[in-house]
Amino acid sequence: MFELVEFPPLNWLTAFKALFALCIGHAVADFPLQGEYLATGKNRRFLIRLQDPSRPVSIWVVCMSAHCLIHAGAVWLITGSALLGMVEFVVHWGIDVAKCEGKTNFNQDQVLHVVCKMAYVAVAWAGWVTF
Repeated sequence: MFELVEFPPLNWLTAFKALFALCIGHAVADFPLQGEYLATGKNRRFLIRLQDPSRPVSIWVVCMSAHCLIHAGAVWLITGSALLGMVEFVVHWGIDVAKCEGKTNFNQDQVLHVVCKMAYVAVAWAGWVTF
């Protein structure tokens, strides 16, 4: 399988490279690849306030899923692990729903995403999961 970095990492340098690549992937997926449509559409509370007939509240699930699939794809491409991609999809969904529901703020959301990337690298480096 094609992977952008050595994964699982074999030493601290390859672990750092993997984390750096995952953070870059996150930044690309969360900002330029998200766009206004997904950023607005994934937020159920915002759609309720917006009351735009062209953007019914029901689209939030599809928009959130599309956004999280972009992130899952980035993790899969970088690590070569479909398993981590699936984990990213689920975890990213939970973290972003919490932000959109007002349970966390922007900074907390971003820290949680980076902590997840750190956990992926740590789990892989420790050999706790076989990819």
